[in-house]
Amino acid sequence: MNPQAAPTFATTVVLRKPYLLFLGEARHFSRAKTAFGLRDWAPEACIAQLSLPACEVSLELPEMTPAQAAEKGAGSLLIGIAPIGGQVAASWIPSLFAGIEAGLDIVSGLHSPLSNIPGLADAAAARGVRLIDVRKPPENLPVGSGRKRSGLRLLTVGTDCALGKKYTALALTRALQTKGIAADFRASGQTGIMIAGSGIPLDSVVSDFVAGAAECLSPDAAAHHWDIVEGQGSLFHPAYAGVTLGLIHGSQPDAMVLCHDPHRTHIWGSPDYPTPSLKIAIEQYLQAARLTNPKARMVGISFNSSALDDEQRARLFAETEAELGLPCFDPLKTSLDAVIARMLAA
Repeated sequence: MNPQAAPTFATTVVLRKPYLLFLGEARHFSRAKTAFGLRDWAPEACIAQLSLPACEVSLELPEMTPAQAAEKGAGSLLIGIAPIGGQVAASWIPSLFAGIEAGLDIVSGLHSPLSNIPGLADAAAARGVRLIDVRKPPENLPVGSGRKRSGLRLLTVGTDCALGKKYTALALTRALQTKGIAADFRASGQTGIMIAGSGIPLDSVVSDFVAGAAECLSPDAAAHHWDIVEGQGSLFHPAYAGVTLGLIHGSQPDAMVLCHDPHRTHIWGSPDYPTPSLKIAIEQYLQAARLTNPKARMVGISFNSSALDDEQRARLFAETEAELGLPCFDPLKTSLDAVIARMLAA
């Protein structure tokens, strides 16, 4: 293998659609981000939801048992929740067996393989259905080379986890393509891979190979082609900063968009760690990115403004733009024209 050229790897996922989205006992939408992501970006593939009694979130889809969903044509029961640690809870197991009995494939993006559940693989084999673990990286990934690749890249980064990096990347990709600009979404997490059908789950890669995996995720491309790389974690998260840093170094972003939830006062699940100011976050991300791309730029701020009314949103954007000199937007609610213009103005 030529050590100067990173090979291209892809985790290609072929899933039986449509999906029954399993919500388990999720008590906050951020724990069900996989299910919400599929509902929002692949709605035609989502037929129903399955919740356990303690569940406190809803996708606003019909509630069905696996048998009912199978009768309606569902092909897969997809685990739509991502608990801390990525393990299958004991309370979910009866639902997974019920899905197999109904003839559904079981799809998981968790760290714990489905085959670790006693009896599940045997039941799937007997019923002729599949157990599909999306969070399985390719083998033989290289270490990062730092080699400058052709093409252009934008990476979404965040002040915290679960605040819009995937949605921002998907929205930017769609907006660029609508404008006739060559662009591809590059998925680095399980939900993005399920939506896109390919990608590499960066948080499941051995740490020495994260930067190399990110290089493989976004290989050489045409000079004016943009890869929009889905961010992972946050440099400010006490648990997940490591994968974020490796992804930054390997993706070598020409541009970054900082994602932020204006109502977060501390890192989600870590109350002793306050969320950084936007100014500090920009400085830290640029410092990290410029190790492998000295020309890296921050081109915009993506806000999760779902809890704000139009007047509050406009005021937040105006104040932030005046302070930082960067265009602000909400990927689901406002125009992306200003941030795209900044991207293309290199």
